[in-house]
Amino acid sequence: MLKGRKLATALAAGALVVGLGATACGGSSNKTSTTPSGPSGGETANAVTGGTLNMLGISDVDYMDPNISYYSLGYLALRNWSRQLFTFPADPGETAGRLNSEKAVPDLATQIPTSDNGGISADGKTVTVEIRDGAQWNTSPARQVTAADFVRGVKRTCNPKQPFGGTPDFLDLIAGYKDFCAGFAKVKPTAAAIADYQNKTDLPGVTVGSNDRTVVIKLTHPAAYVVDMLTLPAFSPSPAEYDKYLPACLDLAKNTVSDGPYQVESYSPTKKLTFVRNTAWKADTDPVRKAYVDKIIINMTVSQESTMQQLQTGKPTADISFGNFPPPTVLNGLIRNKDPLLTIGPSSSSNPYVVFNNVSPNNGGAMKKQAFREALEYGINRTNLIQSLGGPNVNTPLTHVLPADIVGGEQNFDLYPYDVAKAKSKLSEAGYPNGVTLKFLYRPSSEGSRKSFATIQSDLQKVGITVKGVQSPDADFYTKYLQVPSVAKRGVWDLSLAGWGSDWFGNAALTFFKPLFFGPPSFPPNGSNFGFYDSSTAIDLVNKADVAKTDAEAKDLWHQADEQVMKDAAFFPITNPKQALYHASQVHNAVYMPAMQGYDPTNVWLDKDKQGG
Repeated sequence: MLKGRKLATALAAGALVVGLGATACGGSSNKTSTTPSGPSGGETANAVTGGTLNMLGISDVDYMDPNISYYSLGYLALRNWSRQLFTFPADPGETAGRLNSEKAVPDLATQIPTSDNGGISADGKTVTVEIRDGAQWNTSPARQVTAADFVRGVKRTCNPKQPFGGTPDFLDLIAGYKDFCAGFAKVKPTAAAIADYQNKTDLPGVTVGSNDRTVVIKLTHPAAYVVDMLTLPAFSPSPAEYDKYLPACLDLAKNTVSDGPYQVESYSPTKKLTFVRNTAWKADTDPVRKAYVDKIIINMTVSQESTMQQLQTGKPTADISFGNFPPPTVLNGLIRNKDPLLTIGPSSSSNPYVVFNNVSPNNGGAMKKQAFREALEYGINRTNLIQSLGGPNVNTPLTHVLPADIVGGEQNFDLYPYDVAKAKSKLSEAGYPNGVTLKFLYRPSSEGSRKSFATIQSDLQKVGITVKGVQSPDADFYTKYLQVPSVAKRGVWDLSLAGWGSDWFGNAALTFFKPLFFGPPSFPPNGSNFGFYDSSTAIDLVNKADVAKTDAEAKDLWHQADEQVMKDAAFFPITNPKQALYHASQVHNAVYMPAMQGYDPTNVWLDKDKQGG
């Protein structure tokens, strides 16, 4: 959210207003290149171990809970201490603009399941995965990660207290999951009641197989994307210790159990997160994370501008960013000068976009009227917004749901070219010839967010609409505003920025529609349809595309769904951006990870004489 984002692709704290779970990407083709990262990109032959990696940011993670986190900063932190059956590797050859070819690799799993090796059944509806022997939790004593832990993790995703925001992706795919979650929603949101339901209620689609390290997943229909889907942190194993805590709560965040190379030493929300080595982790069980540095410190109190300045000094107290991207005011200069420490990373996102709050009671329910939303579509100048976000070098215009080059079904079309006269006409048609006042939710800590708000305020003033800002701290933006239905329904905000990226790569149109435009199942907190868009026509098209028998049929249906969402004026897309990142000169092997919108901290290493502290 970005990312998302996953990520959700989640979560825009940076210059390009990139969100959670979500990712940021761009380019008019998947040939978009990654700018060489100077002394870093892919360099491991002379890797030096040890030292402290200092990461600078202005925002916290969404949740320190692998089965619940759904935004890119959460994913970036989770990379250090939480593992999945499959993941994407820090491979510069796979992230240098070829997202269609980026492939998931085994993480906790021993191999990628296929029909040839027996991991996928002949009918494509049963997936069997073996967890690596020796992968351990850092409990006392350390113990093996098991299939039962995986089952527990999947069950926790739809808990009644704080469900995972991407559950619409697989609600109808995993056998019995929809019914399991419907029952879970009725459970009292206490730790004891949640644990009791999890432990006593079967989930037919996720079970323990022939031994305690074998996971069996049953699907309602074949899904070519199932391995990529299982890279989501939501599908992380969960230790039995978590039964004592409410999902996503602070007590759990301060009592995490790790199966990755690092473990949480201390966590002060919105201020600081420190990781140290996990002695229970065995390098030979982890083919993905090299864990060169001994310690990772994430400082969450550093502004976007200050982060950039400190990274450019090359001092060992500032190595890479944590969601703070190069500000738009300096980005074009870095590109122009071909700065070797700058990375332009690809991904697939709609980031940012403008959410239309369809349930706002303000102005007599103006946002519920299609003609009014169409007035907004015609009245916002996309070109102005792109300029405020850093310009067209890093922001490809996006006029519909699906970004290019990854998901299938994307076709370029624009139903609402900028037209002030048309906007005024639609405003009158909706019954507001004298205009209205709208509330716009945004994050002042982000230069891109501030400028986007100011640009939209100026654009809509020309139409006769007054826009007033509602400011939110980064840490509250999703968790206390967009993810809370009552806030939208009270009319705290009418418009907001958000960002979205593909939850996985390739064959991923579903990850844009089901979490964002799929009616009630996608409403928050279970989904990320923050504007409460609800169209039976769009839902029907998405369902048909999801089970289409051929790629050609699926692509046509995804395009039809895209057109329907835009005909309904459900939101205002702005850009499918490229992601800019910057690192200090002492950092090596800084490989951009699209799903996390950052460099993989588990694979960077530092110059011997600049190892931080």
